[in-house]
Amino acid sequence: MNELHTALSTLSSWVWGPPLLLLLVGTGVYFTLRLRLMQVRRLPMAIGLMLKPRDGQGDISSFSALCTALAATIGTGNIVGVATAIKLGGPGALFWMWMAGFAGMATKYAECMLAVKYRRQDQRGQQVGGPMYYILHGTGKVWLAKMFALFTLGVAFFGIGTFPQVNAIVDGARIAFSVPDWLSMSLLAVLVAMVTLGGVRRIAAVATALVPTMALFYVVACVMLLGLNWQAVPAAAALVVEAAFTPQAAGGGFAGATVMMAIQFGIARGVFSNESGLGSAPMAAAAARTDSPVEQGLVSMTGTFFDTIIICTLTGLALVVTGAWQGELAGAAMTSSAFTSGLSATVGQQVITLALLFFAFTTILGWNYYGERAVLFLWGERARLPYRWAFVALVAVGGLLQLDMIWLLADVVNGLMAIPNLIALLLLRKEVIGDTLAYFEARKPMAVQTQAG
Repeated sequence: MNELHTALSTLSSWVWGPPLLLLLVGTGVYFTLRLRLMQVRRLPMAIGLMLKPRDGQGDISSFSALCTALAATIGTGNIVGVATAIKLGGPGALFWMWMAGFAGMATKYAECMLAVKYRRQDQRGQQVGGPMYYILHGTGKVWLAKMFALFTLGVAFFGIGTFPQVNAIVDGARIAFSVPDWLSMSLLAVLVAMVTLGGVRRIAAVATALVPTMALFYVVACVMLLGLNWQAVPAAAALVVEAAFTPQAAGGGFAGATVMMAIQFGIARGVFSNESGLGSAPMAAAAARTDSPVEQGLVSMTGTFFDTIIICTLTGLALVVTGAWQGELAGAAMTSSAFTSGLSATVGQQVITLALLFFAFTTILGWNYYGERAVLFLWGERARLPYRWAFVALVAVGGLLQLDMIWLLADVVNGLMAIPNLIALLLLRKEVIGDTLAYFEARKPMAVQTQAG
């Protein structure tokens, strides 16, 4: 087991080395500049479109598509991932999560806009799309499309989709409610099967019901904690910025962090959380009921804003304000410690446990759908049912791996999935920029008419 851990650690360091970090951040910065700071200038419009019902081809509403994507992104990365990043990279890791999130909003827009533009209809008459389709039909590179689909299946089976989420649920249920691990895994497998066997519409329905509620619940709890400790918030924010550019000395259970560690773990966990550049959200966006690729790209862009700029920030500040990042604990236990000391022992424990249960469950549902899209692309309709049962089986045993092994494995497959998608985005960059600028140019006469009227 030690040999496997060492091998995964080496592979993770190689995958998440400078080349991928530069590719991820560089792609986001490129689209940020070429799309003229769209994530700032067009954010109010994007939020307005998110709340506005729209007609067009598709299987679910734009809001349901966003909730399905958020179901996959708002998960353990917002609680366990942030804690892991700060534990290994120091408070400065949160700053680099912000940078990854800000640049990632432009990347998320580009990939979801292309997903709607290149989507197709499957044998059941449902809209399907995502990186494998815009790679295939946009660039013509079949091998790159299949590579992306294979890596997506790897993430669904062994990365974000199963093991980290199941482990978080099992640990939380055992710590808070003394539920045996085998019982948690069995009940979870049954619930996942009941929802996912119903397809995208049932997944979207559950996500639309749970995601806004659970996100609001967690945000309110974080705001309460920071409100009760408001005097420490400015110093915590200053430490985050300072630590992003200066090494942190070891203290308590904290092993000490270099600036490179802060950058590496901040960006890696940021991508794990918001999935910008990974190519996952475009698969949900492709099912949206809309005829405008640009508008769906804008709606999807808000997902990264909510996930990283809001929720990850609140978690990170809670960890720094309460000093939990300097203790011996890690992962969910570290975040739970922050809420226990910042609120109260009972309330803090319940907040984290409930948040983890709901966040992790909906992430499993979202990634079940993504993995299924990849399987259908590779092997067609005959592979749909075997995939669903294989996914449920992995959920049933997902709590048996050690936490550090889980995160190393997730990092490796996540990084591999991002590479072909980012290459495709850069190859199709002229389409993204041209279509976007043409869309807003066409809106100018409408805006002038509205003002004149």
